[in-house]
Amino acid sequence: MKASFLTFLFTFTSIFLVNAQDKEVIITVDTLSQNVYMLTGQGGNIGIYVGESNVFMIDDQFDRLSKKIQAAIANLTDKPIATLFNTHMHGDHSGGNAKFNSDAVILVAHDNVRDRIKATMQAKLDKNEITADYLAKMLPEVTFSEDITFYDGDETIMAFHVHNAHTDGDAMVYFMNNNVLHMGDTYFSGRYPYMDLKSGGSVNGYIEAHKKALMVINEDTRIIPGHGRPSSKKELETYVAMLEDIRGKIQAAIDADATLEDVKANAALTEAYDTVHGNGFISPERFRETVYNSLKEK
Repeated sequence: MKASFLTFLFTFTSIFLVNAQDKEVIITVDTLSQNVYMLTGQGGNIGIYVGESNVFMIDDQFDRLSKKIQAAIANLTDKPIATLFNTHMHGDHSGGNAKFNSDAVILVAHDNVRDRIKATMQAKLDKNEITADYLAKMLPEVTFSEDITFYDGDETIMAFHVHNAHTDGDAMVYFMNNNVLHMGDTYFSGRYPYMDLKSGGSVNGYIEAHKKALMVINEDTRIIPGHGRPSSKKELETYVAMLEDIRGKIQAAIDADATLEDVKANAALTEAYDTVHGNGFISPERFRETVYNSLKEK
């Protein structure tokens, strides 16, 4: 009897916490231009472009938030979603694919994004956690290797791959006339970034991705980061300078035969930036560890 009660209590508590977590998620909207909006909820920032007849959507956060996100988009426009673009494969950016994907929606991503999502979903299918139909709806129907361009009236939407940055499948999306750039998780505004080394990410690729973005944008460009508040070219320039400084210091430590534990324990390597950038998902110690491991792998 006692064991049964404890099992019931654990199950009830788990359900309550999950429901409470969902209720706390509020989808907020930032207007970045006449036609482009940023939606923030739980997970990666979503980009919404309201075109002449349809909506171009970038990323979709988690499956369980899909109804809330759909409601937020409906408050912006009654136009249907025609294109859904994944900036990369992580579930906080692509987890809602199956809920948004339909015969009327084309799902687009880099080649590697499809491959990685397919591998993840296949493992879940093998465990009977999802259905074959769900797996199919999670997968991009259109993929590209380097660049792809979309046209909507006077707007040109350029998407371009950046190599081995946050992952091996990252893409940025630039709305030329609206002058808005969605950088996905190649940019964590106001916090240290997460570089997924196991999925092809690297500190050198991350910095090069920023430099590529800086070549595209101008002083008036609004930037949608993967996480954090909307940003600008000036803030991105400051951010990449920080990354280069930290990379240089950790490379010097490696050249002086510092071990991973030495670098993790050496707060001086990042202390100039920790107050501003060290309070996010990635702690200063974890960031030093990631940079160290990435530089040792090259």
